[in-house]
Amino acid sequence: MKIMIRKSDRGFSVYVPKKDLEEPVVKADNETLWGGVVTLKNGWRLDLPDMPADTRLPITVEARKLSGDD
Repeated sequence: MKIMIRKSDRGFSVYVPKKDLEEPVVKADNETLWGGVVTLKNGWRLDLPDMPADTRLPITVEARKLSGDD
């Protein structure tokens, strides 16, 4: 699914256009987010693509929603 990731004073957030949903990232496998799994406040877990640590935000990427999440 296509998602937009941005950073604010409170940390990273993810916007899912097809669901009109924006949620903060509450847990990440990697400090830079990229190439790991992030957990959103609503419980969704998304597998993010590998990207350079200095990737400019906001950015739209293709992420994979892990099974078992609604």
